[in-house]
Amino acid sequence: MSDFESNTAAGNNSCGIEFLTGFWKEKYLQEYIPRGGSKIKFITGRPGSGKTHFLRQMTRLAQEEHYKTVSFSAKDIWMHDFRDIYVEILRQCDIMDCLKAASLCVIREMGYDPAEIPDGMKFIDYLSQNGAGDPVTRREIRAQLRCLFLDNPLLDNNFALACSMLTGSILGYPILEEQNQELLLAWLNSDRTIKISQLRALGFYPSKITKYNARNMLRSLAEVIHMGGYPGLFIAIDDMEILISRTSLEVVHYTKMKREDTYESIRQLIDDIDSMHYIFFAYAFDRALLDNENAGLKSYQAL
Repeated sequence: MSDFESNTAAGNNSCGIEFLTGFWKEKYLQEYIPRGGSKIKFITGRPGSGKTHFLRQMTRLAQEEHYKTVSFSAKDIWMHDFRDIYVEILRQCDIMDCLKAASLCVIREMGYDPAEIPDGMKFIDYLSQNGAGDPVTRREIRAQLRCLFLDNPLLDNNFALACSMLTGSILGYPILEEQNQELLLAWLNSDRTIKISQLRALGFYPSKITKYNARNMLRSLAEVIHMGGYPGLFIAIDDMEILISRTSLEVVHYTKMKREDTYESIRQLIDDIDSMHYIFFAYAFDRALLDNENAGLKSYQAL
């Protein structure tokens, strides 16, 4: 599998946790991830050994390093379908906030200082106010959006087109009606109530986001986050031992099939991680998930 960290530190061994968080901060958050690397780490230990505390500490450090951070429990989000994981990550990242940050790249590339644009004013209105809203300048905005998103080989084509159109709406050109903006956001969020045919009026012909292409969408999201000036995306997932829980009191309950689908999803993420950039995954679980030979990680041969 990928890298494991055995975290058996109880509260009286906080020095051990601080050593590990300091190492991760320096080697991964400050050096490896901002340079285009991606990593998966697995934290394991006895119940009460400090795994949740460790994830919270790392999330705080990532926030201090200006990362986009996501944290959730496997008790709350189904883990067997990567689409659900992608949707939760996208929700916590706030895609429009990411695109607002990316829109500043367009403004700078066109030779303007974003700080000079009054709050609440769109870039195109600022240009018009200063006598620069001519057709040539508008074509330049389109060209910059194409360069930033559509010509970027690291972005999924459909994801890139949706982001380009939404960023144009932030800049004020090309104009995107509010209902069409909501439609694009619904597609990015894998809203199953929308029909693909609704998007065709926008010249947009995407496929639905599923567990098969959701990792591609996440890879694209991380690229957009980095465009906006963030060093990367830090994702902390706790309580993975829920996979082998037999109690019916939990909100989510894993059958053998769903558990094996989860293990396969993790395996695929491990295989794909080297093709991703600017992403750090940290999974935490009780030692039982490793030791249980009938239902734990060892029960899935591919891992």
